[in-house]
Amino acid sequence: MELEKEEALLEAILFLESSPIDLGSLVKTTNLSKEVILNSIENIKEKLADADRGLELSEIGGGYQLIPKIEYWEYLKVKYGKKNENRLSRAAIETLSIIAYSQPITRTEIENIRGVSADGMIRLLISRKLIKEVGKKDTLGKPVTYGTTQEFLTLFKLKSISDLPKLSDTDTKRFELNG
Repeated sequence: MELEKEEALLEAILFLESSPIDLGSLVKTTNLSKEVILNSIENIKEKLADADRGLELSEIGGGYQLIPKIEYWEYLKVKYGKKNENRLSRAAIETLSIIAYSQPITRTEIENIRGVSADGMIRLLISRKLIKEVGKKDTLGKPVTYGTTQEFLTLFKLKSISDLPKLSDTDTKRFELNG
């Protein structure tokens, strides 16, 4: 295959995938080497960076996905945006933020930060596959600890948890665990 055909094949696969696809899956699907795929991905990114293109190739949660450029989202969200029933409440977003910035974290630690019970929000976030049990804390009672998932990274279009926005000093103090 010529490099142009390899890029075209990768574009087609990325177009057909509804969620990010990782490098290993691309290798298996195409029988191309990692190096060829990575070079092709960079070329596709450069071509899509053109101001006249509506899509961009984004690295999300360890995979690659074609997504609309942000400047076109206002036009697209009415028809293609998520339905309101999929939206998270303020309490769910607050709980998810605490988990994302403080993981691994126990239910009691979340409640100490939030000041209210977190049982319902934890159940909701687990059902949406945004958080999961990641272990047990080595303290009395061995409470379950929670962390974010691949779905979380995909939803917020992050490569990894380290891509979360940095917190202000005030917010950092708010997310610190007391004891």
